Amino acid sequence: MEIKKSFKADLGNKRSLLLEIGLVVALSLVIVAFTYTPDEYRIEKVATYLPPVEEEMVPVATDQPEEGPKTIRLAAMSNILQVIENDSQMQTDINPADLDVFDIVEVIPQVKDERIEDETIFLRAETMPSFQGGDLNAFRVWVLQNVKFPQLALENGVKGRVVLSFVIDKDGRLTNIEVLQSPDRTLTEEAVRVLNKSPKWSPGKQRDQVVRVKYTLPVDFRMQN
Repeated sequence: MEIKKSFKADLGNKRSLLLEIGLVVALSLVIVAFTYTPDEYRIEKVATYLPPVEEEMVPVATDQPEEGPKTIRLAAMSNILQVIENDSQMQTDINPADLDVFDIVEVIPQVKDERIEDETIFLRAETMPSFQGGDLNAFRVWVLQNVKFPQLALENGVKGRVVLSFVIDKDGRLTNIEVLQSPDRTLTEEAVRVLNKSPKWSPGKQRDQVVRVKYTLPVDFRMQN
């Protein structure tokens, strides 16, 4: 028996139609998906036709009191200050004819009477101490007349210069003997011995006050032939 194909039962003829229907359905779904937007991503249109709302400005109160008008201050000061007009004259006890524009006014500075401390030692005073009516040279001559060359230094051939410093106190005594330079101990002891025997000096003065004055004295020990 021969098998015959039916044109109506052939599904291959409807393939193009089904394909078009599928494309139309897919495109419709895509369009619906794009037009749908969730509420959380939706931007509402702001109404721009509403008039602006005017808010009332409320002043903020501060703790600092407000300054009053300056005219009030001037009114208060007018009770103290006396305003003189330009055409008015002021009465004074000074005669302008007695004023000399070429006079030189001498300003005498006032010097405070400062007390000098007791421990202050001067190297140079207004009135230097004096020794038996003379200066330091008179005292040097007296030292050379009273110093003796030590026998031990003489035997050992020791000689040289001893430099000492001392202070003439307020009562004229020679104090604070210090050895600044010496070649030998025996020479030092002899020089200090003589200075301790010094008679009193006439003390120095600074601004009519008795002060302490410091001296430096060299004593030479030399062998004589």
